[in-house]
Amino acid sequence: MARSFNGRQVFKGRGASSNPLGRFEKNAVEEISDGWYEEELPSHLEETVSPDAARTVITTNDSPDVGFDLSINPYRGCSHACSYCFARPSHSYLGLSPGLDFETKLFYKKDAAPLLEAELSKPRYVCKPIALGINTDGYQPLERRLGVTRSILEVLVRYRHPVTIVTKSALILRDIALLADLAKDQLISVALSVTSLSDDLKRVLEPRTASPAARLRVIQELARAGVPVGVMVAPVIPAITDHEMEAILQAAHAAGAMFAGYTMLRLPHELKILFRDWLAAHYPDRAKHVMSLVNQASGGKDYDARFGVRMRGTGPYAELIRRRFEIASRKLGFSGKEERQRLNTRAFRPPTTSPQLALGL
Repeated sequence: MARSFNGRQVFKGRGASSNPLGRFEKNAVEEISDGWYEEELPSHLEETVSPDAARTVITTNDSPDVGFDLSINPYRGCSHACSYCFARPSHSYLGLSPGLDFETKLFYKKDAAPLLEAELSKPRYVCKPIALGINTDGYQPLERRLGVTRSILEVLVRYRHPVTIVTKSALILRDIALLADLAKDQLISVALSVTSLSDDLKRVLEPRTASPAARLRVIQELARAGVPVGVMVAPVIPAITDHEMEAILQAAHAAGAMFAGYTMLRLPHELKILFRDWLAAHYPDRAKHVMSLVNQASGGKDYDARFGVRMRGTGPYAELIRRRFEIASRKLGFSGKEERQRLNTRAFRPPTTSPQLALGL
């Protein structure tokens, strides 16, 4: 699939300003001015939506620092357009750019619900909490039209399967009845990702996400409905959002959040290029300082991919962030990560696909 934009330009409502070549591509397209003809740059980029013909929907994971073994990603690519999104490099596997392509060339899991039901019915399936919408947000704007995430939730509700959700979207309130039903059997945990309380920063950092105030309202509504809900201060961006940590935790606690977590900014693969472009476009005065702190927390590199390190970083700056989070969380009475992950697996009732399977159960 050909890329729709070459060059560099800031688009309203977009987090990236370019389409850097994916790391697996061997051929590059480069624009050169010959002094005769200059192609007019587009004022906006259209989205394309295509089915992802996956044979399965559950992905297994053995990373020791992510807190889940099973996950489902209803979508590939995300129009939330967060400039820092660690999932951007995954678009390179599709022959697309992690830049503007990631925000505009979107894919959805076709037949996600029946595929999930088939996987849950396998005799050797072992019930563990499923993390829903981890690589990209399951409640991104496309979900309003396609409803893939809701169809997956309906299957999980039907068979009483535990699930965790992290989102930046207020659209999750559409499914509050399903979430409340799961909460009755201790089958659900929801976390709202809040990066900043500033609307101005949100508009350039996470252009198409819900406002900070809307995310706090989501926490409030879920808490009122009896759904275990917490806050993720994620990512903590040095010299951009790090000063807001205590304020975010305080606001989320006041809204009804039960638990809290945080992650440091991660810049794997092509993301280091994209984030530098974003800094140059929006914070040129502190770009060098931001990257200096990032490097200090990553062993002198833009990113340290080692397990146990990549989420929190190392060194004095990372240690300062860790201590600030722990002190603020302790004062507010937030529970730890281990407690919020204790979901009920005993209520699971697998689907039956044949009389023989039914007798086996």
